[in-house]
Amino acid sequence: MKIIGMISGTSVDGIDAAVVDIHGRAPDLTVELRSFTCTPFPVDGRQRIFELFDPATGRVDKVCEMNFQIGEWFAQAAIQAAQEAGLEMSQVDLIASHGQTIYYMAEPERAMKSTLQIGEAAIIAARTGVTTVADFRVADMAAGGQGAPMVSYVDWLLYRHPLRARALQNIGGIANVTYLPLGAEPEQTLSFDTGPGNMMMDYAVQRLTGGALAFDLGGRLALKGHTHAGLLDELMAHPYLDQPLPKTTGREQFGVFYAEQVWERGLALGLRGEDILATLTAYTAESIADSYRRFLPGMPEEVIVGGGGSNNPTLLEMLRERLPGVAVIRQEDLGYSSDAKEAIAFAVIAYEGIHGRQGNLPSCTFATRPAVLGKIVPGENYLRIIRSVCSESE
Repeated sequence: MKIIGMISGTSVDGIDAAVVDIHGRAPDLTVELRSFTCTPFPVDGRQRIFELFDPATGRVDKVCEMNFQIGEWFAQAAIQAAQEAGLEMSQVDLIASHGQTIYYMAEPERAMKSTLQIGEAAIIAARTGVTTVADFRVADMAAGGQGAPMVSYVDWLLYRHPLRARALQNIGGIANVTYLPLGAEPEQTLSFDTGPGNMMMDYAVQRLTGGALAFDLGGRLALKGHTHAGLLDELMAHPYLDQPLPKTTGREQFGVFYAEQVWERGLALGLRGEDILATLTAYTAESIADSYRRFLPGMPEEVIVGGGGSNNPTLLEMLRERLPGVAVIRQEDLGYSSDAKEAIAFAVIAYEGIHGRQGNLPSCTFATRPAVLGKIVPGENYLRIIRSVCSESE
């Protein structure tokens, strides 16, 4: 199948779209990336999305309207991605849309755990004519899982190694890890959110530059600062870092609201903006390394970093300093794409889902059973796709 996988992450940088060819059946899949694009939101679009994250401004009428508006933006991103890959929309078999997470509530004390992703899939299917699989997390939660991390099954499919233990470390707005022991079986795979990723650093960059920059390009600004050991110790006392598995988190704990408090605390300590940013960069690195020591059954031989944080050399060097003897590399070092990793993962999950096969790993999300993920919205090609799927299973 030719599939366009799409996601807007917690940093809301834009819509990532990966066009991939997928062949075979799990656990033996072949996945080839044709092209990757990131479509920025309109100038005021990002701000309108951020308003949804705050219960004080995320009114129900705004959520309702933006569900459709984000669907329109995702549809246009899919059309652009197909063009970049040299494909007509009629040549695309499926669109896989994670959408935009606007709220996530899975704290251990909650009796009713829930998550909300928006970006109406019916709009995507209508505008593109392509059958769309969307809203993947809720099926795992319905099966008793955390709904995250969602890419762990795909990490196991594509990255397990017979001779070495690996950790797949994604650093997006939030950071998460998938641990694959040597020769990993599915039930041996472990995954969880390690804590802060890029969101708090991005906030500090925007404060430092008066909004001129949205992120620390190449880690250059953090490199000008000095890590404040006292502030870092305070940050490492965050209760999430002590929380036992299963554990997932989001912007509710490590987003703008917390970053603003840290910024003000840094100023009260007499720190420059560059020092606060350097400390937040060290916070992401230290929380990742600390989580390995606390929760992994053994230290990996190789850490493969993806997500936007992989483009920050200062962050990667801080991580290497905290993981002596461990090879810390990027997706590109293996011939993959750091930026496209999550979009590819949701394309794979949709491929498995349309075939009626599992897309989660209960050992990682703590679901009670494997679950088929995603809601299917028929496009103009729906009957062709379903006939093809049924013929394969006969």
